Amino acid sequence: MLAQRTERETGSGLMDIKFTNRLSYKQARLTVLVGFILGTLLSLIQIGIDYASEDASINREMRTLLQISHNPASRIAYNIDAELAQELTGGLLQSPAITRARLIDNNDTVLADMQRPRADNDYRAISDFLFGESRNFQDPLFLSHMPDEYLGTLYLEVDTFAFGGRFLKRAEVTLLNGFIRSLILTGILLALFYFMLTKPLVRVISALASRDPRQPEQSKLHFPPGHEHDEIGVLVKVANQQFVSMATEIQQRRAAENRLTEYLGELENIVSARTDELKASNTRLSQSNEELEDARRRALDMAQARAAFLANMSHEIRTPLNGLLGMIALSLDSPLNAEQRQQLSIAHDSGKVLVELLNDILDLSKFDAGQLELERIPFDLGALVEDTANLLSQNAAASVELTCLIDPDFPSMVLGDPTRVRQIVSNLLSNALKFTRFGRVDVRLSTYKGGVRLDVCDTGIGIAHEAQARIFQPFTQAGVGITRQYGGTGLGLALTNNLCEAMRGRLSISSETGFGSQFTAELPLLSHTAAVPAERLYGNIAVLSDVSSGLTELLSTLLPGWGLDVRRYDRVDQLVAANADLVITGDLDSLFTLRPEVIAPILLVTAYGNFLPGEQAAHLAPLQQLARPLARNALYQILRRSLHGKDQSDANARGSAQHSRRARILLVEDNPVNQLVAKGMLSKLGCEVAIAAHGAEALEHLERAAFDLVLMDCNMPVMNGYEASRRIRQSGRWPDLPIVALTANAMPEERERCRAAGMNDYLAKPFRREELLALIDHWVPLTTT
Repeated sequence: MLAQRTERETGSGLMDIKFTNRLSYKQARLTVLVGFILGTLLSLIQIGIDYASEDASINREMRTLLQISHNPASRIAYNIDAELAQELTGGLLQSPAITRARLIDNNDTVLADMQRPRADNDYRAISDFLFGESRNFQDPLFLSHMPDEYLGTLYLEVDTFAFGGRFLKRAEVTLLNGFIRSLILTGILLALFYFMLTKPLVRVISALASRDPRQPEQSKLHFPPGHEHDEIGVLVKVANQQFVSMATEIQQRRAAENRLTEYLGELENIVSARTDELKASNTRLSQSNEELEDARRRALDMAQARAAFLANMSHEIRTPLNGLLGMIALSLDSPLNAEQRQQLSIAHDSGKVLVELLNDILDLSKFDAGQLELERIPFDLGALVEDTANLLSQNAAASVELTCLIDPDFPSMVLGDPTRVRQIVSNLLSNALKFTRFGRVDVRLSTYKGGVRLDVCDTGIGIAHEAQARIFQPFTQAGVGITRQYGGTGLGLALTNNLCEAMRGRLSISSETGFGSQFTAELPLLSHTAAVPAERLYGNIAVLSDVSSGLTELLSTLLPGWGLDVRRYDRVDQLVAANADLVITGDLDSLFTLRPEVIAPILLVTAYGNFLPGEQAAHLAPLQQLARPLARNALYQILRRSLHGKDQSDANARGSAQHSRRARILLVEDNPVNQLVAKGMLSKLGCEVAIAAHGAEALEHLERAAFDLVLMDCNMPVMNGYEASRRIRQSGRWPDLPIVALTANAMPEERERCRAAGMNDYLAKPFRREELLALIDHWVPLTTT
């Protein structure tokens, strides 16, 4: 009895499936939804067609009405009969769509003007939106036998609601019919799906629910009438097969349970043994974790110690370097004989090499710490390459020809980090000059889609193929004999490769032992300002040079773009009949045979420091001298002056003489040597300088006088630069006073520390006068005297 009651309750529960959960309802709902959407779309399409027809009928009916009224209105205008005009306009107002009718003659005299108010309705807003509030029509009047005689105009103002209301009623009926059809379709589909699908499924479910799952060997299910071969019949067939499988599986499971009981006993013994082993492993793992944590703490302490050491090394080395380079730079500006100037120049250049080595070491530490930051500002990459090559030309051997070959269409300005790009150019070019004793070193600059391409080619010793992958590693060179013979630290190429990757660029090498090397840096620097064409020059230029020289390639690329006719000659005797306006040569041996056979001016291109002395130069006058590598602007100015007698430098000198900087600058520095260096540089820039030895003294100076700029050292006794800057900002008395940090700590966190203290900018020691001038140009406005 209990089993029968359970079966009845189960069957009753299955029969009481919620209506919205039944399969027939879901299928009908989906079908009706699709039908309703399609019916609605069709209704909307029909309404749209009806709307277009109704919109056209307004104009059509009004044009027809105007045609009907044309001849009467023309006769009325011709006879100037106001009474008939009133009757005509009154008759037109009988049309429900016309709210105003006006008739005027050819003298713009109003013969009749009648109107009536517009009807109000709840649907007027919709009608006005669809058809417009009103429409105006006019008909020029003339008689058929006088078509060219203008008699007047008939004006009609039409209320579109007469048509719009009619359209809206039809649209309402169309939508209502579609909705009713959808409801009828819903009822029909619900009934069909129930008798064809839901009812047979309910019978199968009831039969399944009445079976005892503990007795799968019961009789098979019966097929619902008429569903023996469809999906429901297949369902019944599969269910019967499953019952057979279940009976077999139950027997197998009972046998498996017996075997499992035996295995459980064995497993308990194994688990107990494994538990003991895990306890021992956990003990060893805990000890290993403690050792790893100690190692991690030691590594962090070492990293912090290394960062502190690098910062301290930067400060301790840069402070005396700043005094050394600054004093040498000031001395170079004073009257010196040639030997003294050469000695000081060599000392100054050696100091700059030491600064570059220090920068390379610090930059590698920034890469290791992931703290390198790149600027994105416009700068002249062509001029940067020429300036860097000119600076490094003193390192070139006398038998090496250094040439900068810049594409004439190269952009005037590109976007990027000029400091890091200068490092790339300097490292690649220094490397090429170091390993080249004869031949050429070329720096080529061109563009490719999405960036710029820098090639440094040399005819030096080359690099073996197996060593090419190794040279990009820090402190590594191509061979053990390289350092002994050529010197170097092995940092340059490693740093250059890191910089290219940081800019999302690529550095590659093509080299063969004994045949030179070519390093190519592809950098994604976008163009900021296109190339600006120079003012055209006129003249014939004769080049006395070998066809394979860099001078020949440079002049044949640049000069035709400036409008000059360039011809190359191998021998001096060929120049006599050349009739040239200017002779350019780099051959000192042939130079003295040019006079007096050749009377044209001569431009001599020599290696760094190989200028002719005054007596020899006077013997060859008129003679101009330039050192390799030739810079485009310097070459252009000499050609312009030699060919046209114009000197742009005089105009620049006059223009710059009219402007001088009279900035009042407060220098806060405790080191006496650095005080002398900075004050000397600032004085030569035309600045008035006051000196404070520490931050407290700087505050006293600010209380007594006004200053345009504060150059603030960071590490000082009594009150350091950070605290002094914070007090200046907190006082609120000098909110717009620029404060620039002068610090020997070049680590990246130092810049952020300076900005957090309220400083506006940052300049690392040792600094050059050009860098100091750039800061003053940025923070102090230029004044005219």
